[in-house]
Amino acid sequence: EGMALPQRILFPPEEICMDWQQRQRPGAGLCNLGSTCYINVILQCLTYTPPLANYLLSRDHSQLCHQQGFCMMCTMEAHVRKVLRSSASVIWPRAVVRDLKFIGEEFEPDMAGDAYEFLRCALEAMQRACLSGSSNVDISSQTTTIIHQIFGGFLKSRVTCLRCQAVSDSYKAFLHVLLDIKAPSSLTTALEDFVTSKNLDGKYCLKCSKCEKKVTASKRVTVHRVPKVFTVCLERAADHTGKKISKIVEYPEYLDLRPYMSDTAGEPLLYSLYALVVHSGDTCLDGHFFCYTKASNGLWYKMDDESVDNCGIHAVLRQQAYLLFYAR
Repeated sequence: EGMALPQRILFPPEEICMDWQQRQRPGAGLCNLGSTCYINVILQCLTYTPPLANYLLSRDHSQLCHQQGFCMMCTMEAHVRKVLRSSASVIWPRAVVRDLKFIGEEFEPDMAGDAYEFLRCALEAMQRACLSGSSNVDISSQTTTIIHQIFGGFLKSRVTCLRCQAVSDSYKAFLHVLLDIKAPSSLTTALEDFVTSKNLDGKYCLKCSKCEKKVTASKRVTVHRVPKVFTVCLERAADHTGKKISKIVEYPEYLDLRPYMSDTAGEPLLYSLYALVVHSGDTCLDGHFFCYTKASNGLWYKMDDESVDNCGIHAVLRQQAYLLFYAR
């Protein structure tokens, strides 16, 4: 409703398998190639994203890829195969670091970076790889790649004129959600804040098409279509100086997205936590990243560059989380 239908389906959603097709112990740790912990954590979280790993292990992409030069999907396919299929306990993610500038212009091999920025750019680079060779694809069809079919959802933005009550809706695709945690102390309260109506007044006034002038309006953003994998960043940067919000924000092992939907009636939409990234350090501009992931054997592991150590769910749920990954 209100959303344009795609002219082409680039990847059939029924071919996505949410459960691991093979169960095994966790794969290799990743060598830190000099300030690359922010890259390593995202590579590990993506490697343990079951629908993505299943697809990459099938080699379906590389068998049909005609891209000249760098292709993020081929790079990820080779990386995931190496981590999960080789007997090595540590591997060097050299290919990713070598081609860093193709993933995001802001990244330099010997400079520290931000894990959320790297995740954002990695998903966009995979999306570009999925679209290469498909020219003139309409905007709606672009959201039917394997990447959007796994990580993508839609937000609905409803603006209501407070003078005449006219309503206008718009929709936007997303691959991840950034949540403000200045006030909230839990993921669920941060999500409640996210979907609460905000007033647009003063310099944020909008022109109402019915009143034909600038008016005070209210805007409410809701999740309109849920993704298969829900990826959240808890915004820990207090401001542009790099000051960090270091408080613990509680997050559950199982999350119901139904209360944050445009339509809150219906069955619960349950998600299960399978990976998270932690930033340790006093400011956002320095410090270290490590992560926790759930391997295909159903057990949790703390992954800190080269080291991969077994741990329990209680340790996982007590972290100062920065990024959270939930699967349907």
